[in-house]
Amino acid sequence: MSASRLILALFASAVLVVAGCTSSGTTPGPSSGAASSAGGVTVVTTSGTVLTGPNGMTLYTHAGDSATSSTCTGGCATAWPPLTTTGQPTAGAGVTGQLGTLTRADGTTQVTYGGLPLYYWQGDTKAGDMTGDGVNGFSVAKVAGAGPIPSASGAAPEPSASAKSRY
Repeated sequence: MSASRLILALFASAVLVVAGCTSSGTTPGPSSGAASSAGGVTVVTTSGTVLTGPNGMTLYTHAGDSATSSTCTGGCATAWPPLTTTGQPTAGAGVTGQLGTLTRADGTTQVTYGGLPLYYWQGDTKAGDMTGDGVNGFSVAKVAGAGPIPSASGAAPEPSASAKSRY
């Protein structure tokens, strides 16, 4: 393949990735899952401890957020897609604690747990990944009162200086 065709193929792939990140849906993030018929999403657990979205991917909270606002916008929200919904979120088996919602600056409705907005992490590629734990103030969302996070595939390395300044 010539260099110009390779560059064209890479550009086309990048366009598709960007389009996927900006498409509208009820649950952004890796392997987006479908919302229930009522328009809400169901939050579940793995190992009875870690919260996951309807697509089975790990959910995270951010230390800078509050019950009424998300501080993760722009490039941050690209790297950490918010769990959004068009209806009331539902707690799946094993989920204790309070699910709720807040309205983001862009007008979408984000799911909250225990008063904190929930996010996916772009670095997680499959269910069970928790590679975003400890990155840029984000932590794995756990069931209220749960102990330590169970070990999982792809544990995140200590964030580098370059990772901290990406957004």
